[in-house]
Amino acid sequence: MTVKAHNEPSRLFSVAPMMDWTDRHCRYFLRQISRSALLYTEMVTTGALIHGDRHRFLAFNPEEHPVALQLGGNDPKELTECAHYAEQWGYNEVNLNVGCPSDRVQNGRIGACLMAEPETVAACVKAMRDRVDIPVTVKHRIGINGRDSWDALVDFVGQVAEAGCKTFIVHARIAILEGLSPKENRDIPPLRYDVVYRLKETFPDLEIILNGGVKTIAETEAHLQHVDGVMVGREAYQNPWLLADVDNIIYGQEENESDIVLTRHAVMEAILPYIEQCLANGSHLNHITRHVLGLFNGQPGARRFRRHLSENGYRVGAGIDVIRDALALVPDILPSAQIQDETPTACLRN
Repeated sequence: MTVKAHNEPSRLFSVAPMMDWTDRHCRYFLRQISRSALLYTEMVTTGALIHGDRHRFLAFNPEEHPVALQLGGNDPKELTECAHYAEQWGYNEVNLNVGCPSDRVQNGRIGACLMAEPETVAACVKAMRDRVDIPVTVKHRIGINGRDSWDALVDFVGQVAEAGCKTFIVHARIAILEGLSPKENRDIPPLRYDVVYRLKETFPDLEIILNGGVKTIAETEAHLQHVDGVMVGREAYQNPWLLADVDNIIYGQEENESDIVLTRHAVMEAILPYIEQCLANGSHLNHITRHVLGLFNGQPGARRFRRHLSENGYRVGAGIDVIRDALALVPDILPSAQIQDETPTACLRN
């Protein structure tokens, strides 16, 4: 399968790769809220792609563009092969994971532990760049325990940049590779946004994307005064309506040719045909609806909406009627700007 990738995406705002969360159903759903946010797959290991069900890991809907594939690996030859798959399947970017601190990942000598081997990461990046035309990027921490100095970070970024990497997505925490769980590594090491800002000042010609702890569009705007882009993780998943302001505020887009006002109900209506197709192909409803549970966060009826989907979406034969019944439990509220001046500020992508 060969599909021409779209042009290099803007990385002003992106949704982080998150294991067990950012699968194709999640990405299709998020795309209904923002046309422009760059979406990432879950991390896929090179072994899974080379020896496993390639279609399962690589297939996505064209509507998901712009979309990037994140790889986990440490062997230049294997990563080159997988980067080639990414290009064939039409991804806009291939990203190398040098930030995941889990024991399972470390045992495979991939993820954050590779920050101790900048020469290995550089070799991997060079091999991939020599093979594919789509961008090759790296996502990493500001350091790992035992190698968390400023000089070590500059050495890492410098070596990988010399290999041809132009874009670095930087989680503004160190990773502690012994004694903390992956969840604890997302919360306990303190955020050091100043280090990421300084990295941009030190490497002004590189594209530096900040990641870690960002929860609002206002915070995103503040960070964009210092870096080239912001990647949001858990907040975008748990409170997906955050993306409703991305196209307007971050990308400066007023509206598109559609006259459909972007509301939470409209988003759910927009994905119903997709869900029906997935169900017809054998998917279970709860595999899709688990990603939309946070859509009505902070709204009247949100708890009833979540409970109805959670209690009924897993049942054998559960279908669209479960979603419609859940939607009936929450009011269809227009955006505040629409209530004030009746002018659509954002529209669905059809």
